Amino acid sequence: MRNIKLTIAYDGTNYHGFQEQRGTGLVTIQEVLEKCLRRLAGREIRVTGAGRTDAGVHARGQVVNFDAAGWNIPAERIVLALNGMLPRDIAALEAEEVGPEFHARYSALAKTYRYTIYNSRIPSPFWRLYSHFVPRPLDVQAMAGAAQWLVGTHDFASFQAAGSPVKHTVRTLFSVDVCREGKEVIHLIFRGNGFLYNMVRIMVGTLIEVGLGKRDPDDIPAILAARNRTRAGPTAPPEGLCLERVEY
Repeated sequence: MRNIKLTIAYDGTNYHGFQEQRGTGLVTIQEVLEKCLRRLAGREIRVTGAGRTDAGVHARGQVVNFDAAGWNIPAERIVLALNGMLPRDIAALEAEEVGPEFHARYSALAKTYRYTIYNSRIPSPFWRLYSHFVPRPLDVQAMAGAAQWLVGTHDFASFQAAGSPVKHTVRTLFSVDVCREGKEVIHLIFRGNGFLYNMVRIMVGTLIEVGLGKRDPDDIPAILAARNRTRAGPTAPPEGLCLERVEY
């Protein structure tokens, strides 16, 4: 086995998530990437992704690995070769040969997600695909205070999409930062050892309610303790979410 670790970036607007959805006719990042790799390899290539980003979600640092046994293309040439085939909304950033034990998902030590809010009375056509538009003023200080209750090791069942098959819902968040960029843009940055399905978007929806004054910052411990999805806020829309980085 010749194991290749590949880092990619993509605009998820026109895709139904990262993971392939065989037989549905829905275009995914994995499907497009594997088609290009098949052209390079002359055979079927299956990639394993670090994170299964949803439809409309973006990535600046998604990581995949795949078996390149039999290839005559050196690792340092894969990025150039791939970018000559990939559509303009997907880009290969870096490729390297790694040991056979490396697994893009299970070898990950931490992931960082960024969620962006455009907070202004007037929407921006330039931010519409990469942020969640919230026209009412948000109290960033209150959101930051609430976010600190999420840091640490907790059972995040209340922040998991209903119907998820995951049995174990304990995760560790190393940090949650809420900060402004200029007057209109707010970033929420989550770094943790793993995330449940829709966990970041539900945490964001809950923190937005805090910012709007609909919840108290100190409500977060009770929401965590309840282990009940109905206690948390709504699921924020996908376009504001971006997988920034995967650490190994």
